[in-house]
Amino acid sequence: MHEALSISLVHQHQLMGEPKSRDSAASKDDSPTSSAPSTPAAPPLPRQPLSLVQPSQKKKNRPKMFRVFRSVFRSFPIVSPAMCKMPVYPGGLPDIRTPSSSSRKVTGTLFGYRKGKVSLSIQENPKCLPTAIVELAMQTNVLQKEMGSGMVRIALECEKRPEKDKVKLLEEPLWSMFCNGKKTGYGVKREANEEDFHVMELLRPVSMGGGVLPGNSDAEGADGELAYIRAHFERVVGSKDSETLYMLSPEGNNGPELSIFFVRI
Repeated sequence: MHEALSISLVHQHQLMGEPKSRDSAASKDDSPTSSAPSTPAAPPLPRQPLSLVQPSQKKKNRPKMFRVFRSVFRSFPIVSPAMCKMPVYPGGLPDIRTPSSSSRKVTGTLFGYRKGKVSLSIQENPKCLPTAIVELAMQTNVLQKEMGSGMVRIALECEKRPEKDKVKLLEEPLWSMFCNGKKTGYGVKREANEEDFHVMELLRPVSMGGGVLPGNSDAEGADGELAYIRAHFERVVGSKDSETLYMLSPEGNNGPELSIFFVRI
């Protein structure tokens, strides 16, 4: 489905350029005495109504029977199976997938105009509103080149706060960013804007895939295109100060490897 959507959206983008060519052709064919008005420019694609839903609120209060079972279970000795070692991050970041860590799948979308900065959107699933959006210190076309190399490690680091001032890790406002061991600048957490909601709404039927969307001609010009890549990510929480997103590729697909580390140091 996602491939069909990408092809459809690219086709729509191509059609947006057709009125201009018809205008130029009409100007050549019209006689000097013709008083017919020129064809008006095609209006921009209408914004789709927002149908994204709020992320599910997981209840923190556990049933009493569950708490009793958990306390009994914790009294048993822990037998850790042999674990596969993950590739070591070039910048020295450790693999936080330990027996004490927890993980779950989320939807991650990297998107941005080719000559603009790329943003990361994290969603519970494609039908939900974003839970976090981080503007990365990297242009979209640069990230595309890095992913073409086959392996990308992005590290976002921030300083620890005093205990009383601590917030959730993904709510930190400013991050020092490193890509494959090289510092690229600062990542910034921001609130989702109308453009973000529009992109997430267009990509609502897409679970995995990449392509381009028609851009905002007012901001980026008539040739502006918004590139995106969407995938399932394994979100591994090592502690309250470390989380990692591991991009999951389809089975049998030797695509690029992408990991995004969030660390408080």
